[in-house]
Amino acid sequence: MSSLRRKLVPGVAIAACAGLALTTAPAVAAQPDPGDKLARKLVKKVDVGNTNRHLIAMQRIADSSGGDRAASSEGYNRSAEYVANKLEAAGYDITRQEFPFVYTETLAERLEVGGEDVPIIIMSYSPSTPEGGITAPLAVIEPDETPGCEVADFGDVTGEIALIQRGACTFAQKQQSAAEAGAVGAIVYNNVDGPVNGTLGDPDAGVIPTGGISKAAGEQLVAEDGTTTTLELRALEEERTTYNVIAETKTGRDDNVVMAGAHLDSVTEGAGINDNGTGSAALLETALQLGGSPKVNNTVRFAWWGAEEFGLVGSTHYVNSLSFEQQLDIALYLNFDMIGSPNAGYFVYDGDDSDGVGAGEGPYGSAQIEQRFVDYLENRAGVPTEGTDFTGRSDYGEFIEVGIPAGGLFTGAEVVKTEEQAAKWGGEAGISYDPCYHQACDNLGNVDRVALDRNSDAMAWVTAQYAMSTEDVNGVAPQARKDRAKLAQQRSAQRTLMASVDEHHHGDAA
Repeated sequence: MSSLRRKLVPGVAIAACAGLALTTAPAVAAQPDPGDKLARKLVKKVDVGNTNRHLIAMQRIADSSGGDRAASSEGYNRSAEYVANKLEAAGYDITRQEFPFVYTETLAERLEVGGEDVPIIIMSYSPSTPEGGITAPLAVIEPDETPGCEVADFGDVTGEIALIQRGACTFAQKQQSAAEAGAVGAIVYNNVDGPVNGTLGDPDAGVIPTGGISKAAGEQLVAEDGTTTTLELRALEEERTTYNVIAETKTGRDDNVVMAGAHLDSVTEGAGINDNGTGSAALLETALQLGGSPKVNNTVRFAWWGAEEFGLVGSTHYVNSLSFEQQLDIALYLNFDMIGSPNAGYFVYDGDDSDGVGAGEGPYGSAQIEQRFVDYLENRAGVPTEGTDFTGRSDYGEFIEVGIPAGGLFTGAEVVKTEEQAAKWGGEAGISYDPCYHQACDNLGNVDRVALDRNSDAMAWVTAQYAMSTEDVNGVAPQARKDRAKLAQQRSAQRTLMASVDEHHHGDAA
């Protein structure tokens, strides 16, 4: 959005009577939008080649550190220091914020129904089965508008393994309801094409072993009610610590902070170059090119979150560590999680709930943030966009919970691209946006660099605009207030002069 450009009442030359000379109030010329000026410069400087260099660094760190960059691992710590050291050299104030979390690592994932193997993925924070698994009848739960969300949905499933359709409530709620109905295990099948990579959200939320399977697999198993089923889901679980990296400019108002973040950690299965090397690398390059002491009106605070893959732990810890007044200092939060998926879609978080899907609108200001990204991608980059719901699957979650407006970009994960989307964006219909999502093959070969380039530019553009003014998100900007005050003074001076002239004219008439 353009900065405030007030059309002032033009000064009027008034012929003075009896030798009274009056001057006119000076008009204020329209000025170029400072947000657009900075945004154009930053977009030009943020080069995808430099962003890709950061991705290469992350790949090499993973390859030489056990194969991954999971929170608390050597690969994560080296990635975090790579980011922090570059930002320190660029003049930022750096904070390394430590926090505890529960580390989990998959040991076994096996589902066998009637002697047939079915691919399954253990949910984060799922309790483990005994080694060798549990064997019990399969209980198919008939889906309704809220499948498996209430205990009444299950009937008596004592000693059985419940098969539940995804949708309408959290995975944690589904397995809790299944457990209360007597189930000894839970399997959630997708309600859209593709597998389910889920989390129970909290180490204390897991009640029974729970895993996710694809929509196709689930629909096949619907006919297997009562069939003998073996479910083995086991994971290592232990208390660990890790840290966020937070970088802040030394310039700008610190009571109107523009915040942008990306999670830096990978899953334990691999290097996580798209998830979320792409968001982290683009954010790093944007920060480096902006510099630690830019000429901005608002402080810009960048964050690289730890332990996102273990339940959004780093970002949640950060928000909850702030007092209410410190939360008020944050004008908005921009989130970038997977912005270079190899079969990319172009999704903008649906701040105004215009799609009418899922969670509803974000806090006030989220709709305006959404429009900023849409305007850049569609009008400047020439790329059509779609909304994506605030599902709570990424680090915007806790910001929204405390009322901070949020938005951001996403190129898709395990959901399958449709024919219509392939016609609009290119790529291949019938496969997921990222076929290597949460797998070892999420490496340097798993990135669409055209999508990464476009989204990096959109990131730079919107971040720079808000660094200059957040007026559309939280009211009148400081400069706008100054402009209005100046206008009021000028109009007051004009009224005083006019009154003086009127009095002079009335005196002559008398």
